[in-house]
Amino acid sequence: MSLKSVNKVETNKVELEIEISAEDFEKAIQSAYMKARKNISIPGFRKGKAPRKLIEREYGENVFYEDAVNILYGPEVDGAVEESGIELVARPEVEVTSIDKAAGIALKAVCITKPEVEVKDYKGIEVEKTVNAVTDEDIAKETDRLLERNARMITVDDRAAEMGDQVLIDFEGFKDGVAFEGGKAEDFELELGSGQFIPGFEEAIVGHNAAEQFEINVTFPEEYQVKELAGAPAVFKINLKSVSRKELPELDDDMVKDSTEFDTVEEYKADVRKRLEESNEKAADAKVEEKLFDTVIENMTAEIPQVMFDNRINEMINELAQRLQQQGITLDMYFQYTGTSMESLRKTYAEQAQKQVKLRLALEQVVKNEGISAGEDEINEEFEKLAETYSMDVEQVKKYIRAEDLAKDIAVGKAVDLIKESAVIK
Repeated sequence: MSLKSVNKVETNKVELEIEISAEDFEKAIQSAYMKARKNISIPGFRKGKAPRKLIEREYGENVFYEDAVNILYGPEVDGAVEESGIELVARPEVEVTSIDKAAGIALKAVCITKPEVEVKDYKGIEVEKTVNAVTDEDIAKETDRLLERNARMITVDDRAAEMGDQVLIDFEGFKDGVAFEGGKAEDFELELGSGQFIPGFEEAIVGHNAAEQFEINVTFPEEYQVKELAGAPAVFKINLKSVSRKELPELDDDMVKDSTEFDTVEEYKADVRKRLEESNEKAADAKVEEKLFDTVIENMTAEIPQVMFDNRINEMINELAQRLQQQGITLDMYFQYTGTSMESLRKTYAEQAQKQVKLRLALEQVVKNEGISAGEDEINEEFEKLAETYSMDVEQVKKYIRAEDLAKDIAVGKAVDLIKESAVIK
């Protein structure tokens, strides 16, 4: 491989011209032939035994060129990127500009690079800290949650269903008189008012009695992820099997003793107050940190490629998909339940993704400005922590996380500490 030139074509975009020798090209052609010949039949030869020259004469000299290029371009481009010293934020767009058996291959790789960043005034940032006081209302909300957790479900047979009730239903949905996929379930438990279904569905069950069968009319949201249903009217046939309501227990010492580690209501409330005060203190600290980071971002100058924001959004969506998978839910099911779509989810994540990308770039620049680094002992200690967290051997963790990446994260963490420790908290 020969890196012929490095040309900056615009901000954060570099074009690499790469040459691959005829010798390396020949080796790749031979590798492509060896891999493909088992599937090639030539009259007079057993399948997989035809000589390369005969195959090239039969199908054309360039029959293995495409596979040879595919063998070469990945490692060759990676080598050129490393030699050029640029830092990528996305895979390069590669174009074969010429290919010749005698002269070799010429490639052009268009690379989106990490932006140049300037950040200033990140030390001594002044910020106010406000800790909210714990009110009697806050404590009452916590005790209400305790009562909710210990509520009993009582079957209702003397009135119609109301918001807040839990119903057991069979349902099937129809569009233009035809049942649609994913619109049917049996013995489905639903809390009316929970917002699990599209607008109008839960509200239409209110007023009906247990053992009643009826139809409801709803309209799917315009941004519904199933295009065939988006904005469409639908009819659901409902079999309302049962209606239940919550019966809350009385808040007294016996109830507290049975449900918590405390003996009296007063002891429980005192603990609630303490926990809420600690929570408010942490929330205030988090708000201070958020204000500090916002100021750091404001004091940063950089032209950031859109692909960096898009990549972060993709990562956030993948993280959501993994969390949902642990609950046995796919992204498509999530979109169906919430009445959202991939497009709306990306819009939801856009602002958060931009902020995270900007902050990371700013912190990495602080690392450079301050000459911050991570020592070998710190890296090893972090590997040990990760191994313990994920119940893995350290060597296993190292297969998934590069020491270089971990060192960067540790250094960025030190930059965060520097900013927080130098801040002026009022």
